Amino acid sequence: MSENFAHLRISQETVAEAKAFNKEMTEQLRALPDLWSFSPTVTRERRLQGLGAFPIPTYSEQAQDLEIEGQHGSIALRLFKTDENSSKGVIIHIHGGGFVFGSASFQDPYLESMAKNTGLDVISVEYRLAPEHPFPQGPDDCEAACHWVLNEGARRYDWSAFALTGESTGATLALTAALRMRDKHGMVPFKALVLLSGWYDIGLTPSARLWGEDLLFPTTRDLHMFGRHFLSGKENAEDPAISPLYARLEGMPPTLLSVGTEDPLLDDTCFLASRLKSAGVETSLEVYPHGCHVFQSFDLALAKLSTQRINSFFVRNLVRLS
Repeated sequence: MSENFAHLRISQETVAEAKAFNKEMTEQLRALPDLWSFSPTVTRERRLQGLGAFPIPTYSEQAQDLEIEGQHGSIALRLFKTDENSSKGVIIHIHGGGFVFGSASFQDPYLESMAKNTGLDVISVEYRLAPEHPFPQGPDDCEAACHWVLNEGARRYDWSAFALTGESTGATLALTAALRMRDKHGMVPFKALVLLSGWYDIGLTPSARLWGEDLLFPTTRDLHMFGRHFLSGKENAEDPAISPLYARLEGMPPTLLSVGTEDPLLDDTCFLASRLKSAGVETSLEVYPHGCHVFQSFDLALAKLSTQRINSFFVRNLVRLS
């Protein structure tokens, strides 16, 4: 059943807080140097120093670091175990960052909280980043990580129920990984798929094309730059292997899609919801008024509401049905 923000009973105070946050974030971004005035390597270093819109990452002592082998070499994984995992379930998480930025360790507080509040283990993937490692290396790493979790990882940790999630380009990679597991490995193993603010058409949907240079990240220019780094220039952006909006979507698991109205990728989520429903997939669409891109990353009442619904979705599909 499809849902939208009209069913979420969001208070006026919560909406006002989100609007004020967007204004503050825009002003903060305007005061910072142009993102593309540095190389991606330098920007990553600045992120680690807190020299940008995001604070210095907070790392959890509860995380366990693992390493597996993939097609392009070793892949680091970050695991959060929970003592309450009676369902033997695990959530595979794929981080965002435009295929260029981000890290499996940058969401430690969020993922630790997810494990605690769902009673499920959570494992995050440190896939290779562009432009040093362009398509298909990042997607290949995510596919390899999912294959490991479903096989060797399942044997090692006694997992029997699986879910997949990601935000921004992490949502793109999560959906791509689920499609690869179906098409390349004949596996449809996931009981839940949660995709936040995903970029499903790298060639840009209308909302992404028309967003312009409004400094509420990411801008249309940012998206063009991310796509340029991710692809070598010879690929077709409408290839389903690159833009999963164009893929056959039959057989995907129950899916929760979440996006804010102040997100250039709004159309991506809405279009994907329509395609999933047309393919017979159980689909829930949640559109949050005045939510910015991946608003769940910030200390907002809107984010808390969305996170609660995400955790409930995982519990409903992995724990209660196990």
